[in-house]
Amino acid sequence: MLTGKVAMITGASSGIGAAAARLFAAQGAAVVLMARRADRLEKLVARVREDGGRALAVPGDVTRADDVRAAVSAAVDTFGALHAAFNNAGFATAGALLHEVSPQDYDRTMDVNVRGVWNCLAQQIPVMIECGGGAVVNTSSVAGTVATGASAAYVAAKHAVIGLSRAAAADYGRHGIRVNALVVGATRTEMMGEIITAVPALEQAFMAESVQHRMAEPDEVAKAALWLCSDLASFVTGAAVPVDGGATATS
Repeated sequence: MLTGKVAMITGASSGIGAAAARLFAAQGAAVVLMARRADRLEKLVARVREDGGRALAVPGDVTRADDVRAAVSAAVDTFGALHAAFNNAGFATAGALLHEVSPQDYDRTMDVNVRGVWNCLAQQIPVMIECGGGAVVNTSSVAGTVATGASAAYVAAKHAVIGLSRAAAADYGRHGIRVNALVVGATRTEMMGEIITAVPALEQAFMAESVQHRMAEPDEVAKAALWLCSDLASFVTGAAVPVDGGATATS
């Protein structure tokens, strides 16, 4: 599905991002993997290469534009182009009432989830235009469409991701750039595990949101990102695509 393509994946050291790294590479893409945890990135790159794929680790923080620029430059310098991006890095805390969210948690939530996507789009899209077009997928959430009980900061941030995705799709469609968002439901990632550990009662609540009465596995979300980055989704842009087990169908 991605043979001959070069794809950048953020938040790649665990969870959905790591699943996407393995899947994109297995489908023929050269993958440029960005996350803060360099040791985990290197292990993932080694695994991808052992499986016959092409991969490069570029440690960095999406909240820093220079780090994102370095990853995009590494993609071009190493593999010659950038055709696709899965901007998946995220941050969340356990749900809290709006007035209980600390300024520090608010700032971190907005920085990673919104500024991080902004930084990625701003660096990736000009390079994709030079390459003749491309596809970008940004990770939003069910919290990007409805108030889910997550913190108000997270709800606001994930709404913003959908807004940025739609605006970018409108701005760059004439350049052959497609931009979409994933509306992701509760998924069994490490970050989700940390939230459930902090508030155990949330596990059943999260599973109850889905009409399938379960959480997603990371590879189920990664498969949706793969499709949107591929030519199979050539007429899909500006969309907020649910991968939520039917959670938004009943909201």
